[in-house]
Amino acid sequence: MRLETFALDESVVLILEILVLWFLQIFRFCRSKCRKNFEMRRNPRKLKWTKAFRKARGKEMVVDSTFDFERQRNAAAKYDRELMSKTLKIMNRVQEIRTKREKQFFKNRMRIKATLEKKDAIRELEQNIDLIEPAVVRQKRLVKAKAAEKAQAKETRMQME
Repeated sequence: MRLETFALDESVVLILEILVLWFLQIFRFCRSKCRKNFEMRRNPRKLKWTKAFRKARGKEMVVDSTFDFERQRNAAAKYDRELMSKTLKIMNRVQEIRTKREKQFFKNRMRIKATLEKKDAIRELEQNIDLIEPAVVRQKRLVKAKAAEKAQAKETRMQME
């Protein structure tokens, strides 16, 4: 096992643990927690904190055309200043598109959740309707209470005189 350091910019440094198995397959882990779970042969699709779990359960986007831009290219390209400037502009645009799509994906997920919560609330209201006091009954009770207070205040005044 070895550690590799990647500097994304001056403020962010990424240290990855790299595990090379006997059949020359390379695994990169973001933290020791990931490596230990891998060594214990745990299925990442069953661990709630993994990306694989979130994608398998439909909590994150799995298929999107913006993912194609991040794929690693094995062909080396000759440096071209114009191509580089266009690439940087496109990278920003792709990020904007991805964030919009992720927000829309999240809204769609939450819309389904909202309908389920609404159905649960309606079902609970139907089951416990006796706990809810109608407004008319509540108003009558308040009027009676005020009348009783006035009567009691009148009696205390009469006794004082």
